[in-house]
Amino acid sequence: MDPHDEGIVVGLLVGEGHFGGDGRQPQVTLRMHVRHETLMHWLTARFPRSKLYGPYHHGGRHYFQWMARGEALVGDLLPLLERHITPELDAHAHERLTAMTADYAEAIARLRARAALAT
Repeated sequence: MDPHDEGIVVGLLVGEGHFGGDGRQPQVTLRMHVRHETLMHWLTARFPRSKLYGPYHHGGRHYFQWMARGEALVGDLLPLLERHITPELDAHAHERLTAMTADYAEAIARLRARAALAT
């Protein structure tokens, strides 16, 4: 991914992303209005192991939801986020990312070990 694309991804996730998990595995989620469908497909093309869900239409909201978890998160997205999301860029986003990686440290370590064995 070139620096321009990396900047778009980081900017989207710093501003609109959610760093969390489901209790078993970490995930990064991005919800955007259906008018941003092209952008959501662009994101999925850059991270082919991620998933795009929707469109959803409920509660007066119309949106797509993009998710990176498992290998898509740990192998593809997390290295980019750890490289670029610093306290100097955005302290709040850095805190959220750091909390997610701490909360799911064991799951992340398992996925990284599995990836290392596969190479």
